Amino acid sequence: MRKSHPVRRAVLATAATVSGIVLLLTLKPDSDPGAADAAGGTVPPAAAQSPQGGAQAIANGTVTGDAAQTDYGPVQVRLTVSGGKITKAEAVQSPKGGQSDQINANAVPKLNQAVLTAQSGEIDAVSGATYTSAGYKKSLQSALDKAKAAAPAGNGQDAGNAQALANGTVTGDAAQTDYGPVQVRLTVSGGKITKAEAVQSPKGGQSDQINANAVPKLNQAVLTAQSGEIDAVSGATYTSAGYKKSLQSALDKAKAAAPAGNDKGAAGQEEPAEEKPAEKEPAGSGQDAGGARTLKDGTVTGDAVQTDYGAVQVRITVQGGKITKAEAVQAPKGGQSDQVTFSSVPRLNKAVVEAGNADIDAVSGATYTSAGYKKSLQSALDQAGG
Repeated sequence: MRKSHPVRRAVLATAATVSGIVLLLTLKPDSDPGAADAAGGTVPPAAAQSPQGGAQAIANGTVTGDAAQTDYGPVQVRLTVSGGKITKAEAVQSPKGGQSDQINANAVPKLNQAVLTAQSGEIDAVSGATYTSAGYKKSLQSALDKAKAAAPAGNGQDAGNAQALANGTVTGDAAQTDYGPVQVRLTVSGGKITKAEAVQSPKGGQSDQINANAVPKLNQAVLTAQSGEIDAVSGATYTSAGYKKSLQSALDKAKAAAPAGNDKGAAGQEEPAEEKPAEKEPAGSGQDAGGARTLKDGTVTGDAVQTDYGAVQVRITVQGGKITKAEAVQAPKGGQSDQVTFSSVPRLNKAVVEAGNADIDAVSGATYTSAGYKKSLQSALDQAGG
């Protein structure tokens, strides 16, 4: 057969092709394994395990990111972390008014849910809410940065309620709202919040009705949550916001007063000084560590506290570290105040002797007198415990 015959050429071409395939199959095991991974065969371990926002431990508790300004208003995100995991995300500020209300009613819940799913700052913007989404992500990253910075090295546990609270009574800063101040007082025993109360809340007109419903719910929510992470009460937006702000202030003070490495709160709470029995350690005798210190014997008069109906000033007598007498040396006078004072002051005096501290309930129908009495009483206790 001639060299140029078509059949010969076809046979040679086929043989060459088969040889080439065999050679490629022989070489495949020695090729770059990264090629298969890049083509989708295997996810690289580093990519699978390094989410942008959650790789580093984050501190347990509640942390609020910086407010991020947008063209339509600020956005601010608060996170709740438990067990090193984000359990709640919320926008404590978002653009308001006009179309912003409708946009954010749709967008913010989606962004909150996205954070819980992603467990990081790597979330997608919500369609139609570009500015809110951008501000949300910026504030979210700020909150994550703070939570990471607060986490002890190699430990996801941290502040929030994971940090011990000092035993005793502590009052948060008054938070101003459009309808008046809100101020929260906490009682802590065994490192746990046992009582929450609003010593100030908006008064007058519709505020009385709103707060009669809202404040007890907020108080109960604190006992349940054991933290500042409570929901606002529907219909009481301003009171709820002020309450939560003052509550966080009280928690911060209680945490700051707790000795390092002591989960029980105030030092000495479980070991009374010298021979005095535990019941003679009056709780609430000082703002810093509540009842950890014994009251000094003697008579002390608290500061006069102005109310809308007149001044209230309380004097206490202490003997053996216990309050043996409480009296109002000033109280509102004239008109209906005489009747209110005549009824309420003896009850307040008796309540102080029984409680041994400032953790007493207001007398129904004597809101202003009770609030002034408790404030002056706390002043007297501060002096006696100093």
